[in-house]
Amino acid sequence: MNPLKAGDKAPQFSLPDQDGEEVSLTDFQGEKVLVYFYPKAMTPGCTVQACGLRDNMAALNKAGVQVLGISTDKPEKLSRFAEKELLNFTLLSDEDHKVCEAFGIWGEKKFMGKTYDGIHRTSFLIDTDGTVEKVFDEFKTSNHHDIVLSYLQG
Repeated sequence: MNPLKAGDKAPQFSLPDQDGEEVSLTDFQGEKVLVYFYPKAMTPGCTVQACGLRDNMAALNKAGVQVLGISTDKPEKLSRFAEKELLNFTLLSDEDHKVCEAFGIWGEKKFMGKTYDGIHRTSFLIDTDGTVEKVFDEFKTSNHHDIVLSYLQG
């Protein structure tokens, strides 16, 4: 696993969102985008993380940041997740984990004694010209939004 670093060009991608519509990183050209990767919709940690972003969307938008959440869940599951938690940002489906691999956060994980390949919970702040400005990989699901906001308000 070799995650992108600050200064790297963000890989261009297009993925289906929770409504099955194609969304591309280029749709946000000229805007900052927080691309956050999470393992699985509807799980406790991912729900806490998503709701933290939801509840702080006004502050994120005020800082000029759009949010894209990416997991390997199917669009239908993302739709249920967004509806259930009243999420106010776009969720994208990377079922074949190609975008996860391009960002370097797909790899071996261990959970309850099992080893498997999956998403390492990491967020990338992409600047207005498509370059990785900051990588967030040291956080808890409950304080992810605080760490992002404190960086933005720096």
